[in-house]
Amino acid sequence: MMNELKIALAQINPTVGDIAGNAELIRTARREAAAQGADLVTFGELVLCGYPPEDLVLKSAFQDAVADTVHELAAETADGGPGLLVTAPWREDGLLYNAVLLLDGGEVVAARYKHDLPNYGVFDEKRVFAAGPLPGPVNFRGIRLGVPICEDIWTPDVCECLEETGAEILIVPNGSPFEDGKFDVRLNHAVARVTETHLPLVYVNQVGGQDELVFDGGSFVINGNYALAVQMPTFDSGILVTTWRRVDDTQGDGWVCDEGPRSAPHEGLGALYRTMTLGLRDYVNKNRFPGVVLGLSGGIDSALSAAVAVDALGPDRVWCIMLPSKYSSDHSLADAIACADLLQCKLDKVTIEPAVDAYETMLAELFEGRAPDITEENVQSRARGMTLMAISNKFGHMVLTTGNKSEMSVGYATIYGDMCGGFSVLKDVYKITAFNLSRWRNQQRPEGALGPEGRVIPENTITKPPSAELRPDQKDEDSLPPYEALDDILRCLVEEEMSFADIVARGHEMDVVKRIEHLLYLAEYKRRQAPPGVKLTARNFGRDRRYPITNGFRNAR
Repeated sequence: MMNELKIALAQINPTVGDIAGNAELIRTARREAAAQGADLVTFGELVLCGYPPEDLVLKSAFQDAVADTVHELAAETADGGPGLLVTAPWREDGLLYNAVLLLDGGEVVAARYKHDLPNYGVFDEKRVFAAGPLPGPVNFRGIRLGVPICEDIWTPDVCECLEETGAEILIVPNGSPFEDGKFDVRLNHAVARVTETHLPLVYVNQVGGQDELVFDGGSFVINGNYALAVQMPTFDSGILVTTWRRVDDTQGDGWVCDEGPRSAPHEGLGALYRTMTLGLRDYVNKNRFPGVVLGLSGGIDSALSAAVAVDALGPDRVWCIMLPSKYSSDHSLADAIACADLLQCKLDKVTIEPAVDAYETMLAELFEGRAPDITEENVQSRARGMTLMAISNKFGHMVLTTGNKSEMSVGYATIYGDMCGGFSVLKDVYKITAFNLSRWRNQQRPEGALGPEGRVIPENTITKPPSAELRPDQKDEDSLPPYEALDDILRCLVEEEMSFADIVARGHEMDVVKRIEHLLYLAEYKRRQAPPGVKLTARNFGRDRRYPITNGFRNAR
């Protein structure tokens, strides 16, 4: 009987669809764990194919490639080194499961299937997977391991079944994406399962960006006495070998994990910024773009987007373009130049007035007798969008859009104009949060950032009144409530789905709340055509919040 066990937590960054590349990450983790004396290496959810694979997992050729690679990895465990708990889509009797597979001694020793398939928010697993039965433990070298998968520990049933059927340790592969405050939620669920089963629990989460989702790692171990034994860093890949010992206690034999490193998770603005940086870095790198190009206006949104891009990719891969019109103020151009200087990135200037004049000439006959209005404002924005896309086409850099969640909520953005691009780091960032993030970044350089130390956003950019500068003396608050009020109303409507009465009770005027809700509904068609962006809140636009475009409902109270 083994009385000591070394389990390696492999917190790695797979890429959806790159089965061969992910297999190499698994092999590298196994070699590193073996060098540290590990007996078993465990990974996050669906590590072999990447998570979430969405409908890609339905392709038979994809399933075949996964199965072939699993058997290759299994054969490699005949060398007497560590066993593997590999997660992958797995077929059995004509059904496809989200599985954890024990590979040891050259074979696929056991398979267990995810029982509780999430089908809310960003998750659509019932669309592509069959639910597995309540599982029993797997036998690894005489030790009975319970292997619930991610959502399986968010309710008691699976862990209760594993405890009743003899599991000694719970090992939980996870694909848990970041959202603000999520780490404490995970920890609370894990502690609840330990409390119910009296079993120690290993929580292994992946790290990295996948389209709009960012996985923040933060893998941990909780002993049967509810004490946190190990805590891996958030937002960083790594391998941590934990040492376990069989001990006698009042309840009989049990396993205890030796105390190890306990890294404090990132929280607050620091966690948001790290999520934005990691999300952009992986989106650009995994899709093989040489870098990004963005319009730098001198305003807060483009400055913050540029700062995140430089921290994610380095100044050499970020290309900023000033795109002035006749309404662009001298101080905005000066702020843009100052921002690029602080960030040490490339800055060029392309004046859009010739393009705007050409459109005015082209449309003069059709528009004769009609006063200038938002149409002419949008022509300016679309001229900028087309210019940035031309640069992208010519040089290969992805256009980074710079709009924030407040603007996207109420349609204060031009479709095919400033919404034009491949990715947005501010898509789930309200305006007030953008200001707070800018101040935060000026005070500290985040771990792993590739940008410079010190201030990266000019103070004037943060303190001046926001303006789109599409007409003389324009200010955002000419068309919108102050952002403090607007953002609070939007959180009530978007994240909380609160009634008008409850929102008014927070100190807002009924007419204003009704108007903001109306604008929120009207802008749905724009958001459907917006680029993807990093998910930060509990309810981002897109995968989380799914509203009809054609929608006749308006709240009556």
